[in-house]
Amino acid sequence: MPPRVDGSDRPLLAVRGLTKRFGGFAAVNEVSFEIAQGEILGLIGPNGSGKSTTFSLIAGLHKATAGEVLFDGQRIGNLPPHAICRRGIGRTFQIPRPFRKMSILENARLAAYYGGSTRVTRDEATRHACEALELVGLPTDPHASVERLGAAGLKRLEMARALATRPRLLLADESLGGLDEAEVDQAAAMLKRIRDERGITILWVEHIMGVLMKVIDRCLVLDHGELIAQGSPAQIAHDPRVIEVYLGTDAQEVQRDTQARAGVAALPAAS
Repeated sequence: MPPRVDGSDRPLLAVRGLTKRFGGFAAVNEVSFEIAQGEILGLIGPNGSGKSTTFSLIAGLHKATAGEVLFDGQRIGNLPPHAICRRGIGRTFQIPRPFRKMSILENARLAAYYGGSTRVTRDEATRHACEALELVGLPTDPHASVERLGAAGLKRLEMARALATRPRLLLADESLGGLDEAEVDQAAAMLKRIRDERGITILWVEHIMGVLMKVIDRCLVLDHGELIAQGSPAQIAHDPRVIEVYLGTDAQEVQRDTQARAGVAALPAAS
């Protein structure tokens, strides 16, 4: 069971026996986990392990074949994506697709206006959009153009659009992909700041392991649609099965990163 970050007894998100089959192929097979309020939970695994499908099931883009998803104690598995968003679950996408004929502010304001749990005025939507843009470090100038944003800026806008809906849970899908080393560190620090300053719980899928392990509280590992390990970053980095199916030759580097975070000497690599 995960730690209760806020001291409550009920997890913010509970996934129980989640299964999704496409024909005879089980993309996700009886996956169960919980996320405590205020936690940053990492979700990792090789390509094709079921990470994106799990995200899509939580966000309502796919309907589960079996199992259930509960958000703050309420079943949400049969709700459409817009209704799940309005319940308080925002998500980013790996490939940003902003409205390019709109300004940066208009993109965020549109999300604030239609994605929140309550109806807001135009002024309120503008305020929520500006708060989200400031949090991710983007301009609130109503004339600032999307066309001038590079890869890092588009990732930030994707995050701002999700944050403008005022979520309690953020599903962050590969927020570091396509960024250089400095941008990766900035984006990871931004995710931690979102949790620390806004109290937003985060489920984060990422392939850049060294940075991920420095930020998350716990980690889940999928392989062929099944949950094969979960635990602290240090536990995951030394799990023999995780090393075999995913970390491989990167295991020692990830282990050093997790031990550096803990402030203790590096443990020997698992055999």
